[in-house]
Formats: sequence, C-alpha cells, structure tokens
Amino acid sequence: MKRTTDNTALPMKNKPSSLTGPRLADRVALRLSEMIAEQGLKPGDRLPAERELSQQMGVSRSSLREAIQKLTAQNQLYARQGGGTYVRKPTINWFTQTVRMPLEPLFESDPAYGLDVLEARHGLESNAAYHAALRATPQDKARILECFERMAACHGRGDPMIEARADADFHLAIVEASHNLVLKQVVVSLYELVEVSISRSLSKLYVVPEIYDRLEGQHRDLMDAVLLGNGEQAAQAAADHLYAVKNFLAQFEEEDARQRRAKVELPKRHDIAI
Repeated sequence: MKRTTDNTALPMKNKPSSLTGPRLADRVALRLSEMIAEQGLKPGDRLPAERELSQQMGVSRSSLREAIQKLTAQNQLYARQGGGTYVRKPTINWFTQTVRMPLEPLFESDPAYGLDVLEARHGLESNAAYHAALRATPQDKARILECFERMAACHGRGDPMIEARADADFHLAIVEASHNLVLKQVVVSLYELVEVSISRSLSKLYVVPEIYDRLEGQHRDLMDAVLLGNGEQAAQAAADHLYAVKNFLAQFEEEDARQRRAKVELPKRHDIAI
C-alpha cells in the first residue's frame, strides 16, 4: 500500500460503517493512528483532507477534528502554516525507556519497589479523583460503577491477575473521568507497573478477609464520592486507600524480612574463631 503524500484518502482496513460510543473521538484517534502505521507514512507526510477521511471513517468532521487534536496533543501529528495536517517525527518514549523497562525486573528481585509505585500513584490519583468528581459525565459514572461491580465479582476466583486488571480498570476509569489529558497519559503509562504492583498486593492483602473488607470499603467510598460530585472527599478517599495499601504492604514486607532473618543459620560454636 503506497504512502499518501497528498490529499488522497487513506484506505480503511475492514472499514466499519460507523463508529459510535461515549468516547467516539478516542476511537477515531486510535483508528487514525493505526491507519498511519498501516500506510507507512513518514514524518512530514500530509494526511488527506478532513472531508475525505470523515467520509471513509463514517464519522462527522467535528469528531475527526477532535481526534486529530488528540493525536496532535500526543505529538503524533502537527498542523503546518498554510493548511494541512502532517505526521510528526516520532519522539523517544522517555517514560518507557527510563521508567517502565528498567523497573519491571526490579519487582522480581525486590517487591518493595511496589511501594514506590504506590507513592507515585498517591498524588496522581488523588488529583484525578478530585477532578473526576467535578467533571464526570453520566457515561463516566456508569463506567466507574461497572468497573466497581466487576472488581467485586472477580474477588475469590483464585486468579490475582484477573483481580488486578479489574482493580486497575476501576482506578483508570476514575482517571479518565477527570478529563485531564496529561493525568490520563501519565497514569496509563504507569498501567503495566500498576498492574504488577496491584497483583502482588492482592496476592498478599486480599486473602485476608479483614483487609479485603477494609479495602473494598475504601473503593466504595471513593466511587461514591466521585458519583456524588464531592471533589474534596474523592481526593481524600483516593489518598486514604493508597495510604492504607502502602501501610499493609509495608507490614507484610517487614514480616517477610523478619522471617528471612530467622531462617539464617548462625555459625556453630566450634566454627567461631577464638
């Protein structure tokens, strides 16, 4: 398939008749990004005219324009003076290169690094919860409730990864409801680390009924505050939840360390030099 360097329309792969849903612009942006990759467009190549793209994708020009704005904010596209939208030179994903990749192996050697993830999440998600309470749409609230119910349904199935994904989806639904693009991008970038840290947390915490009940109650408090539009309460609920998780994990790590020390064999008396 040849590269498009003028206003020739980009062919659709398995072209849908239309795109619908509460996050239409996100879906259009994703498909447009896929099309750019499929076409092999290079930095500096011009996209087809909005009218042609909107017709092929089965969406309105306003939805397409919003999707282009999203990709522009993500540094995938840029507008050139004189008209037209162009592919931007790919930038180095500094987060992937300097944070995610080096840290993943650390979880294998030292699970205590999960506490660092919780500290990072503390400020981000408290802020996101505050804004979500003020900005959440009816669709956002329905999504948060859906994720909460799925998270509860996953408990006790014996698969911590499934429960971890449901837990992370719940928190990410709140972040999305903040409608803050920067917060969303940063937290989504953390998603894999969040998932790893949550799965390790759940394998320790959620098997203890008293701890699970407390954390489940905190999730509910967080959800209720967002659904009721109470920003201060939502921020506090998010902070309290992550603080509690961190404290529980720290206690478990301290106990594990104590048990490891207790298993160390001391030198026998005749081995001690006198």
